[in-house]
Amino acid sequence: MPDNPPAGHLDDDDYPAYTMGRAADLLGATPAFLRAVGEAGLITPLRSEGGHRRYSRRQLRIAARARELVGQGTPIEAACRIIDLEDRLGEALRDNEELRRRLDGPAAGAGH
Repeated sequence: MPDNPPAGHLDDDDYPAYTMGRAADLLGATPAFLRAVGEAGLITPLRSEGGHRRYSRRQLRIAARARELVGQGTPIEAACRIIDLEDRLGEALRDNEELRRRLDGPAAGAGH
């Protein structure tokens, strides 16, 4: 797989376009850091046919957030937990907003 995704995958944040070396360069991190966030369960890179790790843009954004937290002195395991909780909170807030829209929609006032 090339480091530059084919035209059909240009807008696909989940396409595993980046090798470990390229991903580490983009993040300003080491391959060991990427392995550590993988071992912590924060991201799970796809494996190429040859067994090499491949990362998507979405995974790189997550790893960049972990790198930011680790750079501030947060242990990697704690950084991964923080990111997981941030993601869950964001999802819960989106779900709550969707429920509010449904409850406040046109059907909500129909009985009055």
